[in-house]
Amino acid sequence: MEITCDNGKKVRVAFALDCCDREAMRHVATTGGITAEDVQDLMVATVEHRYGQVNRVPEPIEWLTDNGSCYTARNTRAFARGIGLIPRTTPVSSPQSNGMAEAFVRTLKRDYVRANPRPNAQSVIDQLPGWFAHYNEVHPHRALRYRSPRKFVAQTRDALSGL
Repeated sequence: MEITCDNGKKVRVAFALDCCDREAMRHVATTGGITAEDVQDLMVATVEHRYGQVNRVPEPIEWLTDNGSCYTARNTRAFARGIGLIPRTTPVSSPQSNGMAEAFVRTLKRDYVRANPRPNAQSVIDQLPGWFAHYNEVHPHRALRYRSPRKFVAQTRDALSGL
């Protein structure tokens, strides 16, 4: 995702979404291009967010991305497999096949980027954690019956604990 600042600078953001609960688990941001190393850092941060300090995920998990070179780089794909992720890419020229990510980008830009000051890249980068936190904790999702990802997870956990 690319965010243009008022001064014309661009911030590029890569993020990891959970396809079940819609949580925006982690992100990386830069004023340069997203690199393979950035993606690998994102993978580690995402896995640690979900599972704590582990060397591999307990069960294989698909990691779906577009076909950007930072995602398809041989070392990124090998790194993913090394920590138990199964790297997958969407079909070329088919953004609709990654609809959840596309919807997240639209929501973030509509409800957060456009509604907040963005005079320069650093101000945008500084605001990103708050935007992601609000999205996860407060923002309602139709697919989650108008609950936020965190509320959905909490209510699902409570419902399952009563079984």
